[in-house]
Amino acid sequence: MTTLPTYATREDVKAALDVKQSARADRQIDRALHTASRGVDALCRRTFYPELATRSWDWPSAQRARPWRLWLDAAELISVDEVTTGGQVVSAEAVFLEPNAYGPPYNQVQLDMASATPGWIGGDTHQRSISILGLYGYRDDETTAGATTGSLGDTATTIGVDAATSAAAGVGTLLRLDTERVIVAGRRQADTGQSLTANIDAQAKTVLIPVSDGGAFAVEETILIDGERCLIVDIAGDNLIVRRAWDGSTLAAHTTGSSIYAPRTLVLSRGVLGTTAAVHSSGATVHRFDPPALVHQLALAEAINVLLQENAGWFRTATGGSTSREATLVALTALRTQVYDALGRKARLRGV
Repeated sequence: MTTLPTYATREDVKAALDVKQSARADRQIDRALHTASRGVDALCRRTFYPELATRSWDWPSAQRARPWRLWLDAAELISVDEVTTGGQVVSAEAVFLEPNAYGPPYNQVQLDMASATPGWIGGDTHQRSISILGLYGYRDDETTAGATTGSLGDTATTIGVDAATSAAAGVGTLLRLDTERVIVAGRRQADTGQSLTANIDAQAKTVLIPVSDGGAFAVEETILIDGERCLIVDIAGDNLIVRRAWDGSTLAAHTTGSSIYAPRTLVLSRGVLGTTAAVHSSGATVHRFDPPALVHQLALAEAINVLLQENAGWFRTATGGSTSREATLVALTALRTQVYDALGRKARLRGV
């Protein structure tokens, strides 16, 4: 299973391209999303997801003029748990994360010159004499997605979730349960306990799905009735307003009493990004990590481009016939520039 999140999901790509459901399509989309997401990291020269880690630095001899400051460069920090230098633990009050004007990411750690540890210590050797345990990355922006509907052991790889989480989490999403971070590696259909309360014909204009309890569903959740998938776009009382034949499925007629399923069983990669798999109780709050909007958009665009290029044998053309020419991808290039200008980590000139 994957140990790194993607900045867009399999479901995002399918919604954009109306890809039919198949195991081959899923593998192709997931591969494109991982390529795209790591490409965004490389373009911006930073990672946008949060990772709990301990990292070490040599005593900063190149910065002797300011022995209280340590430049982090690519190892940007969101928060710090513990700092040691020369084998000594530095008190939390003596650690300053900079620049502090607008919050993370922080690109330098400074020691309070008025504290008991006014500068970095080399110890017996200057090599790896500085150690920082903290949350590394760009930012840790989260949204409360919903809750689990069952307990989760420390070795289990599947968990039931509520309708809100089903609507909010796709394959590739980074979630947090208590202190553990997990990545959604797959989604499985689960019986919602609901059924149709009237017959539904096989016409795309029939978008009202009557159920016994509309509160058991969430907007943007997909449901499965017989072999047809539908996307919930609104809920009015006990009626679901949907888009029919979603996710490449086929319009079909459905009869009263037909069971309704939803992808409320998540397959998880456990204990990722420096966290440890743990036990979680039923009803545990599910938090979803949200990358910056521009990062999400570029990852989605890059993944779509990879898929279209693969399908065209890496020779997409702008027109057909004798005037065919290779697609220039001007819009995608402009989006890359916009993302780098807004979020890229720029070069820093060292001063001694």
